[in-house]
Amino acid sequence: MGSAKSKKQKSKAKKSSAKTSTTNAPQRLTPETGAALFEDARSRLEAVFSALAIHPDAQARLMQPSLSLQVSVPVRMDDGSLKAFPAWRVQYDTSLGPAKGGVRFHPDVNQHEVTTLSFWMAVKCAVVGLPYGGGKGGVQVDAKALSSLERERLARGYIRAIADIMGPDRDIPAPDVNTDATVMGWMIDEYEQIRRAQAPAAITGKPLSLGGSPGRVEATGRGALTVLDLWAEREGRKPEETTLAVQGFGNAAFHFARLASQRGYKVVAVSDSSGAIYHADGLDVAAAKEDKKQHGKLSKSQQGKAMSGDDLLTLEVDVLVLAALENQLHRDNVGEVKAGAVLEIANGPLTSDADAALEKRGVPVLPDVLANTGGVIVSYFEWLQNRAGETWQEEEVNQRLDRRLGDEAKRVLMRAEEEQITYRQAAYRQGIERIAAAIMARGNCQDCR
Repeated sequence: MGSAKSKKQKSKAKKSSAKTSTTNAPQRLTPETGAALFEDARSRLEAVFSALAIHPDAQARLMQPSLSLQVSVPVRMDDGSLKAFPAWRVQYDTSLGPAKGGVRFHPDVNQHEVTTLSFWMAVKCAVVGLPYGGGKGGVQVDAKALSSLERERLARGYIRAIADIMGPDRDIPAPDVNTDATVMGWMIDEYEQIRRAQAPAAITGKPLSLGGSPGRVEATGRGALTVLDLWAEREGRKPEETTLAVQGFGNAAFHFARLASQRGYKVVAVSDSSGAIYHADGLDVAAAKEDKKQHGKLSKSQQGKAMSGDDLLTLEVDVLVLAALENQLHRDNVGEVKAGAVLEIANGPLTSDADAALEKRGVPVLPDVLANTGGVIVSYFEWLQNRAGETWQEEEVNQRLDRRLGDEAKRVLMRAEEEQITYRQAAYRQGIERIAAAIMARGNCQDCR
């Protein structure tokens, strides 16, 4: 498969982009699409329940979150005005352990989205054998419009609002979209002031000076590369013969692209919200990152030819890597995808319609509930280090990540082959059967077998 469109295809794409850009654009997340997102995510459970003969009691528990909290976070702005931002924290099933999941600051955040993300977190923690349930949080805010002090007040206010339902043994927040180690530092400081105690294990993804783990920043990208490597090896693919197009250039996407390039993969395109850049011979990912820092937009980088984010999705590459947000491929644009395989680093970048369409065409999808678990695995390692009062070296963290994720990913890939199902179906079966077993082991069942 070639690494770029022919000139004729490019010309055709440019002519049609004006007509199809509205239809083919990623679906913006609104309360309505958020609700559809949750229903779409839950719909994947029906086939799993049937295939595994999951007990009705466990099915009932898995169809709804165990706790959903909506709060208002008042923030004194720099100009003296007061704004109140709607925010949520959702805990899905916690049969396997305390809830675990990030907190995102984004203008499109809503309760349905946070609920869906907490559901996916429950599944992915179970897929890779972590003693966690699913959690997620979000604040409806344009974080980029806030000053540093406003962001800090918002982060601290959010923790004050949810402090009663979080903690090392109940719910452990972490970074997500538009939050990072700095924000986690503010959050853990606020939580410890509320509790009047040192509690570093209450939040992960923290600065190293506050108990953060070496290797956490690049863990999601590193883990996704581990999954890609295992799949490529089973397919007989060599990295240097494999082209990648990466939608997204945030923390996970950048580190994935950087590490993949170092491994020998040819990263021919990357994108952010401003657009994409393309180079048929492979991009200098680190240089593109420096260009973005300098200009504020990836589209202004001179490392490759500028193109639209929509065009990146239609490139003829071996693997399309989706590392942005939800619903990027759907029924209206999946037909234009020409990649030989899809790797999901973002949460829910494919709707079930798009997933089914790719399956019908024989395009394998390495699913989010497996491929993006590197971050939560190293968050687990951070939690362990904090509880034991230890600090591991980065090399040890990376080795433990590769070993745990490698073992669990191999189980998923082998199961897919043995049962003649997709990788997503195999991952869901692996996760759901573990959660269901814990639910049933807790009792209160009329006909437990």
